Amino acid sequence: MRRFAYCKVVLATSLVWVMLDMFILLYFSECNKCDDKRERGLPGRDVLRPREGPGEGGKPVVISKENQEKMKEMFKINQFNLMASEMIAFNRTLPDVRLEGCKNKLYPDDLPRTSVVIVFHNEAWSTLLRTVRSVIDRSPKSLLEEVVLVDDASERDFLKRPLEQYVRRMEVPVRVVRMEQRSGLIRARLKGASLSTGQVITFLDAHCECTIGWLEPLLARIKLDRKTVVCPIIDVISDDTFEYMAGSDMTYGGFNWKLNFRWYPVPQREMDRRKGDRTLPVRTPTMAGGLFSIDRDYFKEIGTYDAGMDIWGGENLEISFRIWQCGGTLEIVTCSHVGHVFRKATPYTFPGGTGQIINKNNRRLAEVWMDQFKNFFYIISPGVTKVDYGDITSRSSLRQKLQCKPFSWYLENVYPDSQIPRHYYSLGEVFSYTANKEIRTDDLCLDVSKLSGPVMMLKCHHLKGNQLWEYDPMKLTLIHVNSNQCLDKASEEDSQVPSVRDCTHTRSQQWLLRNVTLPEIF
Repeated sequence: MRRFAYCKVVLATSLVWVMLDMFILLYFSECNKCDDKRERGLPGRDVLRPREGPGEGGKPVVISKENQEKMKEMFKINQFNLMASEMIAFNRTLPDVRLEGCKNKLYPDDLPRTSVVIVFHNEAWSTLLRTVRSVIDRSPKSLLEEVVLVDDASERDFLKRPLEQYVRRMEVPVRVVRMEQRSGLIRARLKGASLSTGQVITFLDAHCECTIGWLEPLLARIKLDRKTVVCPIIDVISDDTFEYMAGSDMTYGGFNWKLNFRWYPVPQREMDRRKGDRTLPVRTPTMAGGLFSIDRDYFKEIGTYDAGMDIWGGENLEISFRIWQCGGTLEIVTCSHVGHVFRKATPYTFPGGTGQIINKNNRRLAEVWMDQFKNFFYIISPGVTKVDYGDITSRSSLRQKLQCKPFSWYLENVYPDSQIPRHYYSLGEVFSYTANKEIRTDDLCLDVSKLSGPVMMLKCHHLKGNQLWEYDPMKLTLIHVNSNQCLDKASEEDSQVPSVRDCTHTRSQQWLLRNVTLPEIF
């Protein structure tokens, strides 16, 4: 009787799960039939579309003319083409964009296992599930500990119970963790990392697609040196068509004078260090921040993230400086490719405004890690000094405890091609006048190619010539040496474009350079 009763319980339980699965599938099917009044972004069916379906092979999705207006309305929800995304299978095929030399590489059998932490806030169902599906489908099961989805207080119903029910069916553990209130990327990642169990933590954004062979090369570098933090090449998924486009292995991460992350060409010194082998990892001064892997224990040792930072912004440079200055290494592993939907605008709003939050975060990283070079940043971005950046005592103590190197060491040894000029005559919000007699902003220099012509900002070539300017502090003129003409402010005739003209010493040719040389900085 006990055995019979037990069997009835098991049978009843099984029927409950079967009915639950049927309910989920019916729910998803009905969502596809909802009328235009429904909230866009509701989940579609997880079907195995034929390989010639929309977006297969990473190809662009074309929306018919009659659906263009509807597509534009849906675009506003997540700031990408939601209609195109919903047409693409969760497990769509992608091209193998790796270098040929990467495809035959062999990796050790005993690589560390990783937890993949993905933070989302009001993410589209299709992009979120495509991210998770690509992680599971293109990762060796022996290396994938779990996927941890951290919900940063989403308001969309389909990201609540339906998501939890859906991920239960996946063949590796997928957990959904909820933040009690909107906390931002930084604190949500910290929570996800604290609850994960893998030896390595891999952070991904919620609108990514992993390609074949993406994981093994990342984990192999960490196995070789646990203090190496690694990033994949970030391929581009078009926000308009969801076309998959390979990123370049010839770029790496840097930053400009305003502490904005930028991609720059891999310098010759790094090519020489690798002896021309492009399949070897590139040492990068900074990371983009959205996608990287790190040893769990090392992540804790170097202070995880700065929990005093808000929402998003600046955390990627802060952890980059910290890794390098405190004895670690930061690399882009060129044999690993992960696609990312790059949006032209953010669909989210931040308390106090995006600028205020990023200024606070950048002020914290400057105060803790940049030493006297922070003054350079403050001259370029004076508004930063007006924000309340909170208490940095614990972060300064961390730097002292880890016996981290000064920022000057970082600039000399890690980022000698930094756009921060070591010697300059004047600094300002608009441009700087360097000791090399360049007028520059970021890596662009003021250039003149013809007499009495308009001036242009072109890539600094350091060859003087058309980019050589002489400043006369008595006459307040900036003379273009090649043409012996003076920089003249924009006029209505020139359509507001500055130009060079014969020197007349008029007010329009006088330029007052402030913040002249601060020798105490250097």
